[in-house]
Amino acid sequence: MLQVRNVTISHKKDLHLLLEDFNLTLNPGDKAVLIGEEGNGKSTLLKWIYDPSLTEDYTEAEGERICPGERLGYLPQEMPAAGRQKTLAAYFEEASDFWEHSPKELQRLTRELGLPEDFPQSAQLLSTLSGGELIKAQLLKLLLADPTVLLLDEPSNDLDLQTLEWLESFIRRTDKTVLFISHDETLIEKTANVVIHLEQLRKKSRPRYTVARLPYREYVRQRESAFAQQAKEAQSERRDKKIRDEKFRRIHDSVEAAQANVSRQAPSAGRLLKKKMHTVKSLERRFAREDEDMTDFPEQEEAIFFRFDTARSAMPAGKTVLELELPELKNPEGRLLARDVSLFVRGPERIGIVGKNGVGKSTLLKEIAARLLPRQDLSAAYMPQNYADSLDGSLPPLEFLCPLGDKAEQTRIRTYLGAMRYTTEEMEHPMEELSGGQRAKLLLLQSSLSGANVLILDEPTRNFSPLSGPVIRRLLSEYPGAVISVSHDRKFLSEVCTKVYELTAAGLKGDVHFA
Repeated sequence: MLQVRNVTISHKKDLHLLLEDFNLTLNPGDKAVLIGEEGNGKSTLLKWIYDPSLTEDYTEAEGERICPGERLGYLPQEMPAAGRQKTLAAYFEEASDFWEHSPKELQRLTRELGLPEDFPQSAQLLSTLSGGELIKAQLLKLLLADPTVLLLDEPSNDLDLQTLEWLESFIRRTDKTVLFISHDETLIEKTANVVIHLEQLRKKSRPRYTVARLPYREYVRQRESAFAQQAKEAQSERRDKKIRDEKFRRIHDSVEAAQANVSRQAPSAGRLLKKKMHTVKSLERRFAREDEDMTDFPEQEEAIFFRFDTARSAMPAGKTVLELELPELKNPEGRLLARDVSLFVRGPERIGIVGKNGVGKSTLLKEIAARLLPRQDLSAAYMPQNYADSLDGSLPPLEFLCPLGDKAEQTRIRTYLGAMRYTTEEMEHPMEELSGGQRAKLLLLQSSLSGANVLILDEPTRNFSPLSGPVIRRLLSEYPGAVISVSHDRKFLSEVCTKVYELTAAGLKGDVHFA
């Protein structure tokens, strides 16, 4: 059993409160998902549960975690840069019980994860792995330690579709307690039986949390139904209050007018009116007490507001966006990944590219970006898988989006950032202190401001919450320009992409359809 009691966490830098009096109990076998908008403290809470010292540098925290007899295993959202300089063999040998596993057990796990059997003994550097391969390596090392409680921060990030299906199956059938963060709605829908929802209300000034022992879709349905009913009751009560107050005002004004006109020669009439006014005042106090118990309008986090400039982003139908004929696709180290890669894109098609981890999807997208970004006959914007390739982490969002410092432009940018749910403080924070989802928002916002009519997107939804995901998918499905993307998000592929291709060692295969 894992228990968390009375946990309050706030940022040291701006004293922003992430959690207040948070309580949670997870029983053996529970599969709990942590959801919430970007920057709401999900990763911080998961770190604190695993090891409170991991958050000491940037948070003040109090509370207790109780996990007697449990072995906690933690998968971080990002592997520290220093760790990526190790070979795979050195990385796995760090696990104290690595050599206790039989070759047969190692082969079984590597096979299930879609990895070569000699993967744990390889001399390959972790830094040369694809994003998905890196996640698989960490998952393999974690599972070899045989924890009883798994704390997984974005385990689905960058995994290929085959491994995503394995992960779903593993989470469902394992007897371990699993607490995970994911932006993959399909994974959440198929695995979670507990939903933990972290929110920031009133412009991120008040935290709220909800723990629901329900599947995700049922939680969303009940939440929307409850909010709709609450709003209906609140509206009805205020309508009744308006009628009541108007009636009361007429009575009050009538008695007050009668008192003003009563003759001093009629003391009995004056006493009667005074008594009536006393009754009116008592009624007013009773109404005030009743008003305190009125149903509040439901509070929930405001959805992000974001849109593309359709006039500037429009792409003429049939315009040739890309004619790619690539005899060989190689990674930066010169390793051959694929041959005879051919892709023809016309505007305004929305192309999705899938494929196994390590096959070269991100490498291909970089090649496409290198060809399209300099073009003068179109305006292209690129969102890389690694945001650091496009973002200077030392800059705050405001300076990144408005490098010239023009005051009028800064005011406009602040409005846009506010619509993307940035607080004033977050607009001034270095981008390296922001969550992955907040940085993803910046790259999409930059694309919108540039008026790009071609978007080159590497895993565009990977860091958006399951609540923001539908907004992003709708916007991109309505985008009037061309989209060329790599994604493992099944909802994105089915709802946004007009064509889906699979990258293999022999090139791009046909048009893959997603239902």
